[in-house]
Amino acid sequence: MDTRDKAAIDHVATIVSPQMDAGIESRFVQTLKLNLGSEIELRNLSGDRAEFAADAELGLMTPKAAAALQSGLCEQFSGLADCAVLPSDGRRKRLLVSDMDSTVIGQECLDELADFAGVKAEVAAITERAMAGELDFEGALTERVAMLKGLGLAALEECYASRIGLNPGVRTLVATMKANGARTVLVSGGFTYFTSRVARDAGFEGHRGNTLVDDTAALTGEVGRPILGREAKLTALREETAALGVELSDSITLGDGANDLAMIEASGLGIAYRAKPIVAEKARAAIQVTPLTTALYYQGYSASEFVEG
Repeated sequence: MDTRDKAAIDHVATIVSPQMDAGIESRFVQTLKLNLGSEIELRNLSGDRAEFAADAELGLMTPKAAAALQSGLCEQFSGLADCAVLPSDGRRKRLLVSDMDSTVIGQECLDELADFAGVKAEVAAITERAMAGELDFEGALTERVAMLKGLGLAALEECYASRIGLNPGVRTLVATMKANGARTVLVSGGFTYFTSRVARDAGFEGHRGNTLVDDTAALTGEVGRPILGREAKLTALREETAALGVELSDSITLGDGANDLAMIEASGLGIAYRAKPIVAEKARAAIQVTPLTTALYYQGYSASEFVEG
């Protein structure tokens, strides 16, 4: 987390638990009272939904103090709830830019595709290291795609139909932000064959990804250039904000791997979704145990405002 000490601004603390739990609510209030030395008034966000979500206005805090409080809350409620302490001003963002693999969907498309070529274990091992930041993304991508050379194109459709599924809450996240005037874009180091279909199914208005090269019958083992990696994701974020005429602070980003870090750190609200440690450490907030609708609660939306996609 960025803990550089700056001028104090108003902050709000948000907690989201997978299920209603009076004990969690009570502990959250008591922790805030102990830290702030004043009474806390919770605003219920989840209404009659199965999960519990609430926030509380904290008043003036420096970013350093807010980050320390968030860290303590996340540690206290680890495995039970997701927590964030964020600025009160400008909570609702006008642009959503999200990673695809292991963020919007629960799989890594390349790993699943590799299973059809009989090389899933080898490819998945490289994917894991690349997403943890241990390998150069471009080199790791070209190495993995080369292992798919000769795979028939029919495998792509079979892979998407039988292996790929949206993560819980993504349709509601996208539909709600769109209904409130935000633009939604999928930006992936994966492939346009999949990003186009995931964007359609999840409701995203735009998508960007890499291109698998084929000879009309099978994959050639090559990736179209230039490769969309870490810096290209940041460029996409900047281009989308510029096209909308908004600031980077008006954007929210979601991702799980090292190639998402640049856009996560540059956006107004960068969220690590069930992410690798290197990403969770540097993102402004995280979602570990709850659905993607938590990104709406972090922006101050209540469940009564959700639009089901």
